Amino acid sequence: MSAQRRPKRESAPERAARGPLPVSRGADGASAESLAAAYLEARGLAIVARNVRSRFGEIDLVARDGATLVFVEVRLRRSAAYGGAAESITRAKQARLLAAARLYLSRLAKEPPCRFDAVLFDALDASRATWHRDVIDASS
Repeated sequence: MSAQRRPKRESAPERAARGPLPVSRGADGASAESLAAAYLEARGLAIVARNVRSRFGEIDLVARDGATLVFVEVRLRRSAAYGGAAESITRAKQARLLAAARLYLSRLAKEPPCRFDAVLFDALDASRATWHRDVIDASS
């Protein structure tokens, strides 16, 4: 068995000389979520929580639309090469969102009416957001 060598750690001057790092997917996702939150607030929704994590997955945004609790999935796709943002919400993703939402609701004293929405972006540009209501049928 051969010993693996650890990569040499870069010093601060070496990192600076290399130049800025490309923006990560995580940073893009966080930016898209912030744009989506502002977009929904401008349309009368109140953001209750962001990035609600559970063992089932993450709910990007939880909002209130009047008496209705809205679980919001935010999707950013810069290319349609593998399908657009809407197509990226697969059945498996829907199942994880439903499970995470059920866990969230179980922690509330009273379960309000709720729905699942999506805010989709094909670029990090608020003017190119599309809001889809009731993207997941939670009745099953």
